[in-house]
Amino acid sequence: MSAKFMRRNIQISVRLSEEEHRILKEKMEKIGVTNQEAFMRKMILDGLVIRLELPELKELISLLRYSSNNINQIAKRLHESGRTYQNDLDDIKRNQERLWEKANEIMMKLSQLQ
Repeated sequence: MSAKFMRRNIQISVRLSEEEHRILKEKMEKIGVTNQEAFMRKMILDGLVIRLELPELKELISLLRYSSNNINQIAKRLHESGRTYQNDLDDIKRNQERLWEKANEIMMKLSQLQ
């Protein structure tokens, strides 16, 4: 962090209604922040804080790992035998289709963010 942000010598006091304070606390809780000063500073500096929790993204990463391992195994067999097998190619195609489905699900969810 730059030195200009480390010298915090100006204090700002903000008054909130009970409703505004409730909303502030809800937003902090929603993204898992407990330090009110840090939250408000982040909002001032960045203007927007988004915490994404997409189980589809975790599944996509898992599918990518599985697919990568599968492709590596097929490449190794191809190197050893010099032959390709239709089952291997079909498996790659199925995995790629699943990856694209998950990627599309994630893109749809992201497009709905406000």
